[in-house]
Amino acid sequence: MRILQVSAELFPLLKTGGLADIAGALPIALMAEGQDARVLLPGFPAIVAGVRELAPVAEFTAPWGERFGLRAGHIAIAGAPPIPVYVIDAPALYDRPGNPYEDPARQPYADNHRRFALLGWAAAQLAQGLDPTWQPEVVHAHDWHAALAPAYIAFARQAGRPRVGSVFTVHNLAYQGIFAPWHFAELGLPSPAFHINGLEYHGQVSFMKGGLYFADRLTTVSPTYALEIQTPEQGCGLDGLLRQRSGVLSGILNAVDDKVWSPAPTLRWCRAITRPRADTWPARRAARPCCSTSWAWPNAPTRRSSSW
Repeated sequence: MRILQVSAELFPLLKTGGLADIAGALPIALMAEGQDARVLLPGFPAIVAGVRELAPVAEFTAPWGERFGLRAGHIAIAGAPPIPVYVIDAPALYDRPGNPYEDPARQPYADNHRRFALLGWAAAQLAQGLDPTWQPEVVHAHDWHAALAPAYIAFARQAGRPRVGSVFTVHNLAYQGIFAPWHFAELGLPSPAFHINGLEYHGQVSFMKGGLYFADRLTTVSPTYALEIQTPEQGCGLDGLLRQRSGVLSGILNAVDDKVWSPAPTLRWCRAITRPRADTWPARRAARPCCSTSWAWPNAPTRRSSSW
Protein backbone atom coordinates (compact mmCIF):
# COMPACT_ATOMS: atom_id res chain seq x y z
CA MET A 1 0.00 0.00 0.00
CA ARG A 2 1.19 3.53 -0.81
CA ILE A 3 0.98 5.59 2.38
CA LEU A 4 1.76 9.28 2.77
CA GLN A 5 2.41 10.39 6.34
CA VAL A 6 1.93 14.11 7.03
CA SER A 7 3.37 15.82 10.12
CA ALA A 8 5.05 19.02 11.22
CA GLU A 9 7.91 17.24 13.00
CA LEU A 10 9.97 14.09 12.59
CA PHE A 11 12.71 12.65 14.77
CA PRO A 12 15.69 12.87 14.38
CA LEU A 13 15.42 16.09 12.34
CA LEU A 14 13.00 18.19 14.39
CA LYS A 15 11.28 17.47 17.68
CA THR A 16 9.28 19.47 20.19
CA GLY A 17 7.34 16.51 21.65
CA GLY A 18 6.30 12.89 21.32
CA LEU A 19 4.67 13.47 17.94
CA ALA A 20 8.12 13.57 16.33
CA ASP A 21 9.10 10.19 17.81
CA ILE A 22 6.08 8.45 16.29
CA ALA A 23 6.43 10.34 13.00
CA GLY A 24 10.02 9.12 12.73
CA ALA A 25 9.44 5.51 13.79
CA LEU A 26 6.17 4.72 11.98
CA PRO A 27 7.42 4.97 8.36
CA ILE A 28 10.32 2.66 9.20
CA ALA A 29 7.93 0.13 10.76
CA LEU A 30 5.60 0.32 7.76
CA MET A 31 8.45 -0.18 5.30
CA ALA A 32 9.63 -3.18 7.32
CA GLU A 33 6.17 -4.68 6.72
CA GLY A 34 6.52 -4.19 2.98
CA GLN A 35 4.46 -0.99 2.68
CA ASP A 36 5.44 1.88 0.36
CA ALA A 37 5.56 4.70 2.92
CA ARG A 38 6.66 8.29 2.37
CA VAL A 39 6.44 11.41 4.51
CA LEU A 40 5.51 15.03 3.81
CA LEU A 41 7.10 17.75 5.94
CA PRO A 42 7.17 21.57 6.01
CA GLY A 43 10.47 23.06 4.90
CA PHE A 44 11.66 24.18 8.32
CA PRO A 45 15.43 24.84 8.38
CA ALA A 46 16.23 21.76 10.46
CA ILE A 47 14.26 19.57 8.08
CA VAL A 48 15.79 21.02 4.93
CA ALA A 49 19.26 20.61 6.43
CA GLY A 50 18.62 16.97 7.35
CA VAL A 51 17.06 15.69 4.13
CA ARG A 52 19.56 14.37 1.62
CA GLU A 53 19.55 14.74 -2.16
CA LEU A 54 16.61 17.14 -2.30
CA ALA A 55 15.41 17.63 -5.87
CA PRO A 56 12.45 19.54 -7.34
CA VAL A 57 9.30 17.53 -8.02
CA ALA A 58 6.62 20.07 -8.87
CA GLU A 59 5.20 23.51 -8.21
CA PHE A 60 1.71 24.20 -6.95
CA THR A 61 -0.50 27.14 -6.04
CA ALA A 62 -1.70 27.69 -2.48
CA PRO A 63 -5.39 28.52 -1.92
CA TRP A 64 -4.50 32.20 -1.37
CA GLY A 65 -2.63 32.42 -4.69
CA GLU A 66 1.07 32.09 -3.82
CA ARG A 67 3.25 29.61 -5.70
CA PHE A 68 5.36 27.09 -3.80
CA GLY A 69 7.58 24.17 -4.66
CA LEU A 70 7.67 20.53 -3.66
CA ARG A 71 11.00 18.73 -3.36
CA ALA A 72 11.83 15.10 -2.71
CA GLY A 73 14.75 13.41 -1.02
CA HIS A 74 15.40 10.96 1.78
CA ILE A 75 16.30 10.86 5.46
CA ALA A 76 19.20 8.57 6.35
CA ILE A 77 18.47 6.45 9.42
CA ALA A 78 21.20 4.39 11.08
CA GLY A 79 20.37 0.69 10.94
CA ALA A 80 17.27 1.17 8.77
CA PRO A 81 16.39 1.95 5.16
CA PRO A 82 16.22 5.67 4.33
CA ILE A 83 12.83 7.32 4.67
CA PRO A 84 11.55 8.82 1.38
CA VAL A 85 10.39 12.36 2.05
CA TYR A 86 8.67 15.28 0.37
CA VAL A 87 9.51 18.77 1.63
CA ILE A 88 7.42 21.87 0.98
CA ASP A 89 9.74 24.55 -0.37
CA ALA A 90 8.29 27.73 1.16
CA PRO A 91 11.03 29.78 2.87
CA ALA A 92 8.72 32.77 3.33
CA LEU A 93 6.53 30.64 5.59
CA TYR A 94 8.95 28.23 7.22
CA ASP A 95 12.46 29.69 7.32
CA ARG A 96 12.07 31.69 10.53
CA PRO A 97 13.60 31.94 13.99
CA GLY A 98 11.90 30.46 17.01
CA ASN A 99 10.35 27.01 17.09
CA PRO A 100 8.07 25.60 14.38
CA TYR A 101 4.99 27.26 15.86
CA GLU A 102 6.16 30.35 17.76
CA ASP A 103 8.49 33.29 17.29
CA PRO A 104 11.49 33.92 19.60
CA ALA A 105 9.16 35.75 22.02
CA ARG A 106 7.06 32.54 22.30
CA GLN A 107 4.12 34.07 20.45
CA PRO A 108 2.33 32.02 17.77
CA TYR A 109 3.11 33.26 14.28
CA ALA A 110 0.21 35.37 13.01
CA ASP A 111 0.05 33.39 9.76
CA ASN A 112 0.07 29.91 11.30
CA HIS A 113 -3.26 29.27 9.57
CA ARG A 114 -1.47 29.61 6.21
CA ARG A 115 1.69 27.82 7.28
CA PHE A 116 -0.18 24.66 8.27
CA ALA A 117 -3.04 24.87 5.82
CA LEU A 118 -0.29 24.61 3.21
CA LEU A 119 0.85 21.33 4.76
CA GLY A 120 -2.61 19.81 4.41
CA TRP A 121 -3.09 21.36 0.96
CA ALA A 122 0.18 19.87 -0.33
CA ALA A 123 -0.85 16.45 1.01
CA ALA A 124 -4.15 16.72 -0.87
CA GLN A 125 -2.33 17.78 -4.04
CA LEU A 126 -0.11 14.70 -3.78
CA ALA A 127 -3.25 12.60 -3.31
CA GLN A 128 -4.51 14.05 -6.60
CA GLY A 129 -1.31 13.30 -8.54
CA LEU A 130 1.04 16.24 -7.97
CA ASP A 131 3.95 13.81 -8.24
CA PRO A 132 3.36 11.95 -11.52
CA THR A 133 5.61 9.07 -10.39
CA TRP A 134 3.89 8.30 -7.07
CA GLN A 135 0.37 8.78 -5.71
CA PRO A 136 -0.73 7.68 -2.22
CA GLU A 137 -3.63 5.37 -1.56
CA VAL A 138 -3.89 6.56 2.06
CA VAL A 139 -2.92 9.89 3.63
CA HIS A 140 -2.14 9.73 7.36
CA ALA A 141 -2.21 13.15 9.03
CA HIS A 142 -0.90 13.84 12.54
CA ASP A 143 -2.31 16.45 14.94
CA TRP A 144 -3.78 19.84 14.12
CA HIS A 145 -0.85 20.95 11.96
CA ALA A 146 -1.84 18.41 9.29
CA ALA A 147 -5.54 18.22 10.10
CA LEU A 148 -6.81 19.99 6.99
CA ALA A 149 -5.48 17.21 4.75
CA PRO A 150 -8.54 14.98 5.38
CA ALA A 151 -10.86 17.95 4.77
CA TYR A 152 -9.24 18.81 1.44
CA ILE A 153 -9.32 15.14 0.42
CA ALA A 154 -12.99 14.76 1.40
CA PHE A 155 -14.10 17.73 -0.72
CA ALA A 156 -11.89 16.63 -3.65
CA ARG A 157 -13.67 13.27 -3.47
CA GLN A 158 -17.04 15.00 -3.60
CA ALA A 159 -15.85 16.82 -6.72
CA GLY A 160 -15.21 13.50 -8.45
CA ARG A 161 -11.47 13.15 -7.87
CA PRO A 162 -10.00 9.66 -7.29
CA ARG A 163 -10.78 8.23 -3.88
CA VAL A 164 -7.84 8.38 -1.47
CA GLY A 165 -8.35 7.21 2.11
CA SER A 166 -7.51 9.41 5.08
CA VAL A 167 -6.46 8.70 8.65
CA PHE A 168 -6.12 11.36 11.32
CA THR A 169 -4.17 10.71 14.52
CA VAL A 170 -4.61 12.79 17.66
CA HIS A 171 -1.49 12.99 19.80
CA ASN A 172 -2.65 15.85 22.04
CA LEU A 173 -6.26 17.02 21.78
CA ALA A 174 -5.57 20.16 23.83
CA TYR A 175 -3.71 21.80 20.93
CA GLN A 176 -6.37 22.41 18.31
CA GLY A 177 -5.17 25.02 15.85
CA ILE A 178 -7.95 27.58 16.41
CA PHE A 179 -8.05 30.72 14.28
CA ALA A 180 -10.28 33.73 13.70
CA PRO A 181 -13.23 33.09 11.35
CA TRP A 182 -12.07 35.59 8.72
CA HIS A 183 -9.11 33.32 7.94
CA PHE A 184 -11.45 30.66 6.58
CA ALA A 185 -11.58 32.44 3.22
CA GLU A 186 -7.84 31.83 2.78
CA LEU A 187 -8.03 28.07 3.23
CA GLY A 188 -9.49 27.09 -0.14
CA LEU A 189 -12.36 25.08 1.31
CA PRO A 190 -15.98 25.48 0.14
CA SER A 191 -18.31 27.45 2.38
CA PRO A 192 -20.14 24.33 3.70
CA ALA A 193 -16.91 23.35 5.46
CA PHE A 194 -17.36 26.27 7.87
CA HIS A 195 -20.25 24.64 9.68
CA ILE A 196 -20.90 22.87 12.95
CA ASN A 197 -20.44 19.70 10.90
CA GLY A 198 -17.00 20.83 9.83
CA LEU A 199 -14.38 23.33 10.93
CA GLU A 200 -16.62 25.78 12.80
CA TYR A 201 -15.97 25.80 16.53
CA HIS A 202 -17.79 28.41 18.63
CA GLY A 203 -17.61 30.84 15.75
CA GLN A 204 -13.94 30.21 15.03
CA VAL A 205 -11.98 27.90 12.71
CA SER A 206 -10.63 24.72 14.29
CA PHE A 207 -8.14 22.69 12.26
CA MET A 208 -8.37 19.84 14.77
CA LYS A 209 -12.14 19.66 14.42
CA GLY A 210 -11.80 19.54 10.64
CA GLY A 211 -9.53 16.51 10.88
CA LEU A 212 -11.81 14.78 13.34
CA TYR A 213 -14.89 15.38 11.23
CA PHE A 214 -13.63 14.66 7.71
CA ALA A 215 -11.10 11.82 8.14
CA ASP A 216 -12.19 8.31 7.21
CA ARG A 217 -10.52 6.83 10.27
CA LEU A 218 -9.38 8.33 13.57
CA THR A 219 -6.64 7.02 15.83
CA THR A 220 -4.98 8.19 18.99
CA VAL A 221 -2.01 7.21 21.12
CA SER A 222 -3.58 4.57 23.37
CA PRO A 223 -6.87 2.74 23.95
CA THR A 224 -7.20 4.58 27.26
CA TYR A 225 -6.77 8.00 25.66
CA ALA A 226 -9.32 7.08 23.00
CA LEU A 227 -11.86 6.59 25.77
CA GLU A 228 -10.77 9.61 27.82
CA ILE A 229 -11.18 12.10 24.98
CA GLN A 230 -14.80 11.05 24.60
CA THR A 231 -15.57 12.45 28.06
CA PRO A 232 -16.35 16.09 28.96
CA GLU A 233 -13.42 16.10 31.39
CA GLN A 234 -10.79 15.16 28.77
CA GLY A 235 -12.51 15.96 25.49
CA CYS A 236 -11.40 19.62 25.30
CA GLY A 237 -14.80 20.62 23.96
CA LEU A 238 -14.73 18.00 21.20
CA ASP A 239 -16.01 15.01 23.18
CA GLY A 240 -19.42 15.16 21.52
CA LEU A 241 -17.92 14.88 18.04
CA LEU A 242 -15.60 12.10 19.19
CA ARG A 243 -18.52 10.14 20.65
CA GLN A 244 -20.37 10.67 17.38
CA ARG A 245 -17.41 9.22 15.47
CA SER A 246 -16.51 6.52 18.00
CA GLY A 247 -17.21 3.83 15.41
CA VAL A 248 -14.13 4.87 13.42
CA LEU A 249 -11.97 5.84 16.41
CA SER A 250 -9.22 3.46 17.56
CA GLY A 251 -6.62 3.78 20.28
CA ILE A 252 -3.26 2.29 19.30
CA LEU A 253 -0.70 2.20 22.07
CA ASN A 254 2.46 4.16 21.29
CA ALA A 255 5.47 1.88 21.14
CA VAL A 256 9.09 2.50 22.05
CA ASP A 257 11.83 2.33 19.43
CA ASP A 258 14.30 0.01 21.13
CA LYS A 259 17.10 1.19 18.86
CA VAL A 260 16.72 4.72 20.23
CA TRP A 261 15.57 3.97 23.79
CA SER A 262 17.89 1.10 24.62
CA PRO A 263 19.22 0.49 28.15
CA ALA A 264 22.13 -1.59 26.84
CA PRO A 265 24.82 1.14 27.07
CA THR A 266 24.13 1.62 30.76
CA LEU A 267 23.12 -1.92 31.66
CA ARG A 268 25.98 -2.37 34.12
CA TRP A 269 24.95 0.82 35.90
CA CYS A 270 21.32 -0.30 36.01
CA ARG A 271 22.26 -3.63 37.52
CA ALA A 272 24.46 -1.95 40.09
CA ILE A 273 22.01 0.59 41.44
CA THR A 274 18.82 -1.44 41.48
CA ARG A 275 19.96 -3.55 44.47
CA PRO A 276 21.35 -1.18 47.13
CA ARG A 277 22.75 -3.81 49.50
CA ALA A 278 26.19 -4.12 51.02
CA ASP A 279 27.12 -7.00 48.70
CA THR A 280 26.49 -4.81 45.62
CA TRP A 281 29.07 -2.15 46.45
CA PRO A 282 31.76 -3.76 44.27
CA ALA A 283 29.36 -3.73 41.30
CA ARG A 284 28.34 -0.15 42.03
CA ARG A 285 31.99 0.90 42.10
CA ALA A 286 32.56 -0.95 38.82
CA ALA A 287 29.62 0.90 37.26
CA ARG A 288 31.04 4.35 37.96
CA PRO A 289 33.51 4.33 35.02
CA CYS A 290 30.67 3.29 32.72
CA CYS A 291 28.57 6.22 33.90
CA SER A 292 31.52 8.55 33.63
CA THR A 293 32.08 7.52 30.01
CA SER A 294 28.44 7.46 28.94
CA TRP A 295 27.22 10.57 30.73
CA ALA A 296 30.42 12.52 31.46
CA TRP A 297 29.99 12.12 35.21
CA PRO A 298 33.15 12.86 37.19
CA ASN A 299 35.04 9.69 38.04
CA ALA A 300 35.57 10.68 41.66
CA PRO A 301 36.83 8.21 44.27
CA THR A 302 33.99 5.98 45.37
CA ARG A 303 32.82 5.85 48.93
CA ARG A 304 29.95 4.33 50.79
CA SER A 305 27.17 6.84 50.79
CA SER A 306 23.40 6.71 50.79
CA SER A 307 23.45 8.91 47.66
CA TRP A 308 25.73 6.60 45.69
